[in-house]
Amino acid sequence: MLERYHLSILQSVVKTGTVTEAAEELHLTQSALSHAIKKLENQLGMKVWEKQGRTLKLTQAGKLILSLANRINPQFEQAELLLSQIAKGQRGLLRIGMECHPCYQWLLKVVEPFLKKWPDVEMDVKQEFQFGGMGALRGYEIDLLVTPDPLFKPGVDFIPVFDYEHQLVVARDHPLADKPHVQPHDLINETLITYPVEPSRLDIFSRFLVPAGCTVKKHKIIETTEIMLQMVAANRGVAALPGWLIRDYAKQMNIQGIRFGEEGIHKQIFLGIRNEDRQVDYINDFIQMAGLELLA
Repeated sequence: MLERYHLSILQSVVKTGTVTEAAEELHLTQSALSHAIKKLENQLGMKVWEKQGRTLKLTQAGKLILSLANRINPQFEQAELLLSQIAKGQRGLLRIGMECHPCYQWLLKVVEPFLKKWPDVEMDVKQEFQFGGMGALRGYEIDLLVTPDPLFKPGVDFIPVFDYEHQLVVARDHPLADKPHVQPHDLINETLITYPVEPSRLDIFSRFLVPAGCTVKKHKIIETTEIMLQMVAANRGVAALPGWLIRDYAKQMNIQGIRFGEEGIHKQIFLGIRNEDRQVDYINDFIQMAGLELLA
């Protein structure tokens, strides 16, 4: 019946678009690949794909198998990698997923001492996920998820590693710079610069502007923190970033942070981890180091 190689075949066919290219990617002959799928279809009593010109379209059965492949194959690959590392005397692999753009600066403070302490642990950092951050964690694409917005689900723990205040960042000579805090209506004529994130997931919108029925004059997207802050320093717009990050950059740049409202917007950064990995020594050590390095 259904075997792992069937899962890999469907994933490869969808990825490459043709049986020929999928066979090459999987180091199979085209006839061997076609025979494997034909045998599976005979056992199932239904087709898994249909030809449309030069391309293939998955049937309902094919889509179901592909969904299974996307969930199961990453777990196989992770287990095989760990077993291979154990066999070679290596320690392991730590794959970190980021749902917090400005946290890269914080992560750099943790990575250096961690790599020195754990020389046999490989590390990778990912930001693009096939199923989103939580899906990547539960699907074994990553081992730790860095996020300010945890989704509490069975099988996953979220550990708070540090608190911070989300602030408006402006140039020191900006008209708002002398205010102890800003109100939503203060920003209606401003250009807001943000990371490429849906507005509904940005606290400045969801927790500040939208509840007050306000918006900004213009919303501009910039991917990198450094360019964003250069634009702010040049009075080309304002941004919303963690207070600790603003303080770091304010040492060299013409910027400063201002509180949102009298109470401010207070947040936490969490590390998400699968329950089963709570006993992995180097992962636990990373979590412990994470909170300590923020203000080191």
